[in-house]
Amino acid sequence: MTTEPGFFSPQWAVAVRDALAAGPSEQARTGKLSMYWDFFDHARASCASSWALGCRDLPATSAAGPAYLHVQWADGAVSDCHIARPGEPQQATYLLGMDYADWQALNGGYDAQRTVMYRKILLEEGNVLEFFKTIYFFIECLAIIGQVPADFAAPSPR
Repeated sequence: MTTEPGFFSPQWAVAVRDALAAGPSEQARTGKLSMYWDFFDHARASCASSWALGCRDLPATSAAGPAYLHVQWADGAVSDCHIARPGEPQQATYLLGMDYADWQALNGGYDAQRTVMYRKILLEEGNVLEFFKTIYFFIECLAIIGQVPADFAAPSPR
């Protein structure tokens, strides 16, 4: 019996919220300049946007459209984190999409920076310039999300 929450489940969203609230681990902070983390902390403190991080082909919902992890930031903290199912209105500052197999890879240790750089996750809606002004903040948060354990019980659709 698995103890990990199902991928894109309400329980997983709660675990993501808690992980984002805790921030990068000391191990993640090691090896990067303190100026980098100063930027991260500044971006976090001033972040008042929301992200809808989609899974385009989530096996349980792919026929109905993508599911989304909504992350709302306010006053330097995650004020809301939940799963929006296909068909629900997507109201977020930035809408991003990624395939199920790429979510699996991220959860399995694939580098978050490469996930962005190699266009495995794409900004589908939102101001590109404003989004990329804080891209390193987003990348570190994506890395945190990727480290949250999830049960990918359904086989990859690819």
